[in-house]
Amino acid sequence: MTTNDLTISVVGLGKIGLPLAVQFASKGHSVTGIDIDARAVAMVNDGVEPFPGEAGLGDALRQTISSGRLRAVVDYADAIAASDVVVVVVPLFVDDEARPDFGWMDSATRSIAAHLAPGTLVSYETTLPVGTTRERWAPLLSEQSGLIEGTDFHVVFSPERVMTGRVFSDLRRYPKLVGGLSEPGAERARAFYEAVLDFDERPDLPRPNGVWDLGTAEAAELAKLAETTYRDVNIGLANEFALYADRVGIDIHGVIDACNSQPFSHIHRPGIAVGGHCIPVYPRLYLWNDPEATIVRAARTANAAMPSRTVETLAAVHGDLAGDTVVVLGAAYRGGVKETAFSGIFDAVSALRERGARVVVHDPLYSAEELTRLGFTPFEEGQSADALLLQADHAVYAAWGLAEVPGVRTVVDGRRSLQSSAWGDATFVRLGDGSTARSRVEAPTAG
Repeated sequence: MTTNDLTISVVGLGKIGLPLAVQFASKGHSVTGIDIDARAVAMVNDGVEPFPGEAGLGDALRQTISSGRLRAVVDYADAIAASDVVVVVVPLFVDDEARPDFGWMDSATRSIAAHLAPGTLVSYETTLPVGTTRERWAPLLSEQSGLIEGTDFHVVFSPERVMTGRVFSDLRRYPKLVGGLSEPGAERARAFYEAVLDFDERPDLPRPNGVWDLGTAEAAELAKLAETTYRDVNIGLANEFALYADRVGIDIHGVIDACNSQPFSHIHRPGIAVGGHCIPVYPRLYLWNDPEATIVRAARTANAAMPSRTVETLAAVHGDLAGDTVVVLGAAYRGGVKETAFSGIFDAVSALRERGARVVVHDPLYSAEELTRLGFTPFEEGQSADALLLQADHAVYAAWGLAEVPGVRTVVDGRRSLQSSAWGDATFVRLGDGSTARSRVEAPTAG
């Protein structure tokens, strides 16, 4: 395999796969994106983004389509057999018991195997439990294709390490981790990724930024699980600190600033919810490998409870919520992203409804019809409400106040993003700033 003009297939044209395909094509290679969603395929071929919000994707997509370097198809046979490299970015899901559902990836792997040609490198980028590449994908590809891994073709694992909304900048900033099932496979992966990626200079790293071979697929799998699980555990600790600080009247944010002023402390920020495709999911994959990881399990439990704990805070400072209208700002799992995967909105709304509140939801990225389809009652600016809860820190909310939500008596800022001065005489509480203890309303006694 020469790396001057590669023929590449990218399986899965989602929020990671499509930017990857565009990146590879922008380096002068011939790329075919494969997706089972015919609508998305048609949009890509028309040079139109199937999803909004990815910085730089629109222009780069149009350029690579118009140059003929990128195309999209639904048929594996139209791409795989001619490919030097196949990159797999198909979703993997987990259930409530942290068991991975390999259904979509199994199907994609079988489709790849049906057309796999000798000499192909197959790189899995979807985050996986440790051992999956060696124990599941390589045998399945060999069984279905009749080819021998390590001789006829090579399989590697190379986790995506990017965040939606900034994929292209993250691709340059972070080392590309690879782990093969053999040294020749790893070497081919290193050569491939060096041919399709550019890397920023990073003097802060222990070795030059670029492609880092971790030695085995298992090490690369664990690296992705470990870096994401670390974030979940760190946030869980920050949330525990915040809940305690609220009880005793301490501003945890100032405490965190003080702690992080020396180089051995890297405490993250507390918040109402940890959402998205990564942090709520990958610790569960780690727990599937290591069910005795008590620290990981405790952090995941603590973070999953934060939406309901924040609603408890609202009730503590507002009083009885039964019959009151509560507006929740932000359906997305984080600001600036139109995505509700594992968003705290669902548990927050459920907890409010359990307390008898009338709940309305606003999100600048979602239409009223879209919010209704998600099961929410839409809120429009200017409607009155009794209380407000910030769930996602969309930038627009920093300028909101009583003009947008008149009548509000209580505001709980779950993301430290609102301006307290904009809410007049309303009781204003930020999660973790100690104001809960100072604003607590005693529940009326019976009789």
